[in-house]
Amino acid sequence: MKTGIFILLILSLQLIFQGCKNGTSVPEQPNILFIAVDDLNDWTGTMGGNNQAITPNLDLLTTQGVLFSNAHASMPVCVASRNSLLSGLHPVTTGWYTGVGERQAMIRSYHEVMEGKKMLPEFFKDNGYKTFCAGKIFHSGATDYPFLLDSLWDDVAPGYADKVTGKFLERGEGYGGLFFYPFPKNGSQLKRHYGDKLGSGHSLCGGPLDEEDIPGGKMYDELIADYAVQKLNENHDNPFFLSVGFVRPHVPYTAPRKYFDLYDEEKVKIPDVPDDEMKDIPIMGKAIAYGATNFGDHQAVLGVGPDYWRYLVYSYLACISFVDDQIGRVLKALENSRYAENTIIVLWSDHGQNLGEKKHWRKMCLWEESTRVPLCILVPGNKANGQVCDEPVSLLDIYPTLANLCNLPVPEHLDGQNLQPLLEAPGSEWPHVVLSNWMYKNYSVRDRNYRYILYRDGTEELYDRSEDPGEHFNLADNQQYETIKARLKQAIPENPALPAGAKSWRGDKLDELIYHWQVQDSIPVWLR
Repeated sequence: MKTGIFILLILSLQLIFQGCKNGTSVPEQPNILFIAVDDLNDWTGTMGGNNQAITPNLDLLTTQGVLFSNAHASMPVCVASRNSLLSGLHPVTTGWYTGVGERQAMIRSYHEVMEGKKMLPEFFKDNGYKTFCAGKIFHSGATDYPFLLDSLWDDVAPGYADKVTGKFLERGEGYGGLFFYPFPKNGSQLKRHYGDKLGSGHSLCGGPLDEEDIPGGKMYDELIADYAVQKLNENHDNPFFLSVGFVRPHVPYTAPRKYFDLYDEEKVKIPDVPDDEMKDIPIMGKAIAYGATNFGDHQAVLGVGPDYWRYLVYSYLACISFVDDQIGRVLKALENSRYAENTIIVLWSDHGQNLGEKKHWRKMCLWEESTRVPLCILVPGNKANGQVCDEPVSLLDIYPTLANLCNLPVPEHLDGQNLQPLLEAPGSEWPHVVLSNWMYKNYSVRDRNYRYILYRDGTEELYDRSEDPGEHFNLADNQQYETIKARLKQAIPENPALPAGAKSWRGDKLDELIYHWQVQDSIPVWLR
């Protein structure tokens, strides 16, 4: 009997020693709380993109984990970014480049692209985890691939689409993605101002909502948080992978009124954009900045009235504070649960969002506000928690990092890097850069100090962010920077995959717009 007790004691001490040796008390297979935020740029307190932002819960989390302050999306659009992160593959590998319009081609190519490979939730499920999904993890929610649903998740939270009916549906005027509703109580300001002349893009709108303006009295993100809190209050025999995908601050920029009341609209500051901002931007960059509306987004925003730019910034800030509150509810539930000491938290955004910087009004570009994202990883017991890592990292790095942290065999197909060395020592030397795309063969390469952009027509941009954090001065034609450009250009692939479903490259809407401008000599004045 004494011998048995002695053996158990020795085994216990070995486990404790092993945990101490690793600098963490996390078990072999910790739980994962996987929090995604849609379209959140660097406008949080600790990220420093906008010092007006009120985000106490995000700020607290980043002081408890390791904040990667120089993290970037591989593609600054929802569908492609999320599929890249969840597959562990870069768009130049898969051909999954852009957005909703190409989703059917992505679905048709899935089995060829992913043969022998697994999406991140499927990987964890096949390794003994219970997988739960609430909200927007893939662009369509729980999956972009209907045939994959049961392989990914053990349980999926109820959706929101069935609640968007009647007046709520009418206010959106046909906008797809019902989980983004509700629209402002009087509909889109752009649509009211321009009518059918606007064309597309009327979702660039916002405003405060009262209870009667919200289906059932609750925003979708509130229901998502409810589900996550419920799961954290349940007993789980297996380790879990709990995915929580919030949809704000995605357009339309609507949220309950109390979050607008946090800000004084008249004191809200808009981004500093020089009048000649676009003079040194190549024509491909101008075409990207033009946006979705018939007039060009920046011109459309200014045309509504002198205060509409400020109103959109005000509304975006309110939406950030709203989603920060929902994140806080989930984090508090974890803190009060039995899982607080054995759960890794990963918080990320799929891409950023421009609010007029570079005269651009959405994501879908290769400048800082659209590629840079919040990324925070909290590993319980990690001695480096509370520190900031300034090295360039990619959302692609999440998959291999989580597999490694959970002591699972890291799949060989992954394009990202294991971030554990930076988690343990954020100041470590890091030889990697981040490659981002916007559509086919338009690239950005980001290191610690520079952003290099190479468009498919061979034109370039280069910014020294240590001296020019607003990316106002294009240095690409300055001979002094040839060595830096050559170094960064090494990250650009010679033979990227063609867009899904394509047999050859025949151009896209950017090429069509540029051709139109050149034939008619009609580049808009505000882009010159």
